Amino acid sequence: MRIYNLFISHSWKYANAYERLIELLNAAPYFNYKNYSVSHDDPLIIRNKLYYESELEQKIENQMKACSVVLIFAGVYASYSDSIEMEIKVAKRIKKPIIAIEYWGSERTSMKVKVNADKVVKWNTSSIVDAIKEVSL
Repeated sequence: MRIYNLFISHSWKYANAYERLIELLNAAPYFNYKNYSVSHDDPLIIRNKLYYESELEQKIENQMKACSVVLIFAGVYASYSDSIEMEIKVAKRIKKPIIAIEYWGSERTSMKVKVNADKVVKWNTSSIVDAIKEVSL
């Protein structure tokens, strides 16, 4: 059975959405994945504040390189997040497909994420897993 390597973009400010997505993926039948996301327990440490942005971008790229797909929540906060903008930029540069996930029942979403996505899905296990299988490298 194939193992899908996933980079799940998230903000620790909204950790509950990330945790719920992990629960959905873990419960999906016949779906195996490895999580390459930046862990709360093992954050990307930036050693040189002078080169913060370029060093962070390189570390994000290193995390994404082994991934089949990048998952990004399409919440409104994503429109104002510099780190999500950087993750989109890196994913595009290294040609990783992006799946935008719209929260259950959300009325407002991030157009920035959606226009850069290869696929936009609703908050539903089968929709998310099917999209991963469809666009994965």
